[in-house]
Amino acid sequence: MAVPASIYDVTVRTISGVSMSLADYRGTVLLVVNVASRCGYTPQYEGLEALYRRHRDRGFVVLGFPCDQFGHQEPGSDSDIREFCSSRYDVTFPLFGKIDVNGPAADPLYVYLKARKTGWLGSSIKWNFTKFLIDRRGDVVRRFAPADKPEAIEPAVLALL
Repeated sequence: MAVPASIYDVTVRTISGVSMSLADYRGTVLLVVNVASRCGYTPQYEGLEALYRRHRDRGFVVLGFPCDQFGHQEPGSDSDIREFCSSRYDVTFPLFGKIDVNGPAADPLYVYLKARKTGWLGSSIKWNFTKFLIDRRGDVVRRFAPADKPEAIEPAVLALL
């Protein structure tokens, strides 16, 4: 699969099933996260939501992309995921349809992100809650490991706001 030229060239599917262009987020600082409902890192939803609420008025958005490629930790439908995130963590940041982040069916967004920032062991996503920080120009500034808690990455977010 060809790597998109820009994050703004990528079209994604919202958790409600609507296609949208990431160009809609041009000029916004983004934190893109592959999420899962049955993971040891799932409580990070709380920190991600808090980070989003603190800084959304300054042009910051968390984008959550459910993925079931790691230990079958996101087995539900998009509807199940939306209900879980809403009822359990009061998530208001944008959630998208379930995707693959690795392999031949990897979503173009993750093809792009992995090509721009590799991790400790290469470009593959190793687990749920890997985070990519994108600046207002659409450049991938930093990649954070699943264990990096949202509150610990807040200084990096603030530096871009």
